[in-house]
Amino acid sequence: MAALALCAFLTAQGCRRQDARVVEQTPPARVRVGAFMSLSGDTAQYGLSALNGIRMAVEEANAAGGVKGHRVDLVVRDTRSDGFETTVVVDKLAREERVDALLGEVVSSRSLAAARVAQRERVPMLTPSATSPEITAVGDYVFRSCYTDTFQGVALARFAVESLGALRAAILVDRDQAYSVELARLIREDFERRGGKVVAVQEYPDGESDFSVQLAEVGAAQPDVVFIPGYYMEVALLARQARALGISVPLVGGDGWDSPRLAQIGGQAISGGYFTTHFSAADPDPQVQRFVADFRRLYGSAPDSFAATSYDAARIMLAAIERAPTLERAAVRDSLAATKDFPGVTGAVTFNPERNAVKPIVVVRIGDDGRQTVEAHVTPEDVAPPATPTPSPTPRRGRTRRG
Repeated sequence: MAALALCAFLTAQGCRRQDARVVEQTPPARVRVGAFMSLSGDTAQYGLSALNGIRMAVEEANAAGGVKGHRVDLVVRDTRSDGFETTVVVDKLAREERVDALLGEVVSSRSLAAARVAQRERVPMLTPSATSPEITAVGDYVFRSCYTDTFQGVALARFAVESLGALRAAILVDRDQAYSVELARLIREDFERRGGKVVAVQEYPDGESDFSVQLAEVGAAQPDVVFIPGYYMEVALLARQARALGISVPLVGGDGWDSPRLAQIGGQAISGGYFTTHFSAADPDPQVQRFVADFRRLYGSAPDSFAATSYDAARIMLAAIERAPTLERAAVRDSLAATKDFPGVTGAVTFNPERNAVKPIVVVRIGDDGRQTVEAHVTPEDVAPPATPTPSPTPRRGRTRRG
């Protein structure tokens, strides 16, 4: 009996030591958030800015004690500005890294690719700056914290008609970017709805550098305004070549213009241009200026809209995780969907039933020295279509040619 008792005692002690060993080897609980951005390739400028905003938000959360009492781990992956690579890294984040939530991407075409993976794996995804309406239509796990192109296109058309007095417009479209194609369509529809006439539409391939053929067609059409709903690299080159050809009317675009590289490449040619965006560091709002000062202290430069929208997106996601009863992905999704009047630096954010943010837009003017000033703030209520739209004849569509 004594031998049996001794054996039982030793067995129990062994179990205790084994249990203790297991506890000691279990890593501390963490909240894991995946961030997938274009950190190399054509749109790396956007992705790097966005990642800085996300890191700033995560560092602030961890300094305040984390989320649900746990430290937040940010798992970063580079999409290389490529759609296929985006699907690969998002799949790994969802299935191998087992992240609790996803933040990204910055460009609409890649965000759409990511959304399909996120929906399939049932992991909540929040894009900070991809504006194509198609993205959130993928499914109920996909959200955006920026405005949509539907709102942006109407805001651009309204500004051109009401503030610039434009009646004739030309549109230059990057045919390889869903963002550019969709925004161009929306601008055109609302510009014509407001009584304007689109007198030329010209397309160019992504990465083009010679726009002489397209701009010759635009100049011959004699527009009052030229819409360029593209990304900063091509926009800057287009501006330089347009001015060299004597096209002096205002150039107007969307949030794809928002990069310090626009003025660096475009120089004086971009002066007097206007674009819509999510945020301006020149906004005198005290909350914005606090964010600008903190960001500048961390990174040595003022934040652009990609940094600001991503900062807000990370804070919105972390707040949703904090509110969720558990870290189950479905619980985080439900908590995220309930976001209302979140006080972001890009404006108060509420998700509508389609998981799109209802929030204001900023119109920015580029000065002669490249400095940006806030020209206007536009709310969704401001851009309601006219009660009686003025019909206009269907314009002739310009030929698609590579310059």
